[in-house]
Amino acid sequence: MSKGELRDVTLVEAVNMALHWEMEHDEDVVVLGEDIATNGGVFRATVGLKEKFGFKRVMDTPLAENLIAGTSVGMATQGLKPVAEFQFMGFIYAGMEQIVSHAARMRNRTRGRLHCPIVYRAPFGGGIHAPEHHSESTEALFAHIPGLRVVIPSSPQRAYGLLLAAIRNPDPVIFLEPKRLYRAVTQSVEDNGEALPLDTCFTLREGDDVTLITWGPCVMETLQAAEKLAHQGVTCEVIDVATISPLDRETLLCSVAKTGRAVIIHEACRNGGVGAEIAASLAEGAFLDLQAPVVRVTGYDTIMPYYRNEDAYLPKVEDIVEAVEQVIAL
Repeated sequence: MSKGELRDVTLVEAVNMALHWEMEHDEDVVVLGEDIATNGGVFRATVGLKEKFGFKRVMDTPLAENLIAGTSVGMATQGLKPVAEFQFMGFIYAGMEQIVSHAARMRNRTRGRLHCPIVYRAPFGGGIHAPEHHSESTEALFAHIPGLRVVIPSSPQRAYGLLLAAIRNPDPVIFLEPKRLYRAVTQSVEDNGEALPLDTCFTLREGDDVTLITWGPCVMETLQAAEKLAHQGVTCEVIDVATISPLDRETLLCSVAKTGRAVIIHEACRNGGVGAEIAASLAEGAFLDLQAPVVRVTGYDTIMPYYRNEDAYLPKVEDIVEAVEQVIAL
């Protein structure tokens, strides 16, 4: 692959491109996880890395998420930049002790003497008819932890740029990849090593009537809903939050100040979700601008059902359109 090559790639291929670039240009970057070396990962996100960089930098680990998370902390404090993969977000909980109690606290614990430049990657969300523990959307757990960044790409271009930024960040990043978008679309991505900014929302579509706020897998349905509503004469401003912690409140507040209405869309369950934090921020900072209550379109407060009922759980284009029509009518 030549420098600056423009390729039409899927989201998972963009992840692979970013890993190749950063490992080629920074020898401190190492990759570890279950089946990520010889097999190239369960979704093929790490295919080709072992062949190019060798087994000392691309490491298959035992089936032990606590080990993956903890070993990464040790590596990071000693000068390496580990990118650790959990096969599915539902498997990450065994590593929570290391992530929450050690990775997130290392800078504070050592008063800045040690850093933890770790990226914990995990596919998340539903939509691929997976079994139990394979369709989690529990990003709010990590957004609540001081010391962690939580980044969620929603397109190949943002997957490439945000992963580069996450690897270069001196503190731990939870990098959640929406697996139902892994191969949903292709996009032209220039393999030039240019990172995108963290802690920043991306405005994907300009509009004047209502602000649609979303991230990760639901960006696809939100853009489709905005297009459908445009045919009805309703212009929607679509914002991809991208980094859910720390939250770019300024962009959200400025958009709502313009439109006066907001609908928040996420796949995770409603109770205690990131959408509730965003709604509270809008109530605190844009109360006088709001012309209608903030509405949320979310998953249900239940365990993600098995594949037969999965579609009934996931937010749909029609749900978003109905929510917008509701706030427009007020």
